[in-house]
Amino acid sequence: MESVNQAGFWQQRYEQDSIGWDMGEVSPPLKAYIDQLPETAKGQAILVPGGGNAYEVGYLYEQGFTNVTLVDFAPAPIEAFARRYPDFPTEHLICADFFGLSPEQHQFDWVLEQTFFCAINPARRDEYVEQMAALLKPKGQLVGLLFDKDFGRNEPPFGGTKAEYQQRFETRFNIEIMESSYNSHAARQGNEMFVTMQVKA
Repeated sequence: MESVNQAGFWQQRYEQDSIGWDMGEVSPPLKAYIDQLPETAKGQAILVPGGGNAYEVGYLYEQGFTNVTLVDFAPAPIEAFARRYPDFPTEHLICADFFGLSPEQHQFDWVLEQTFFCAINPARRDEYVEQMAALLKPKGQLVGLLFDKDFGRNEPPFGGTKAEYQQRFETRFNIEIMESSYNSHAARQGNEMFVTMQVKA
């Protein structure tokens, strides 16, 4: 369990192509969310943590979003993304531990969550909530997908339930939407929950 706290664990998964969570495309619910955003959102500061191969980051960039930051623990997906998008600003590609990001240096209007929460050690979930709230500007939003299933396993992805998510996130966020995703990728149909929530003042 502790190994998921180490960058080497994730780097090895990429090197061995053991990335079963990778859909190879933009997640349909997240694409649908991005597509309905107004033009005024394109300059907002957006964080995609634990983004992996970051198809959503690429899509945001292609759609004209100019202030998107990708963070991942492992260098392999960061390097692969930089090769696919050589014009993407390198200062917005951060190879680092999400929990080590400084809220004094990084503040975001919203965060796009692509089941990153379910990749971290479950013992750090409350820490995730605190760090996420700290990285968001006042009225900032957390938007994305959580797994709506208990996988009953000791390796990622780690699942969860709506009741657990509500209990954890309500300490720092006002939950706006937390419901089963109707437009998930076929490989995840029935196993995802779409969420939007705003950090409490």
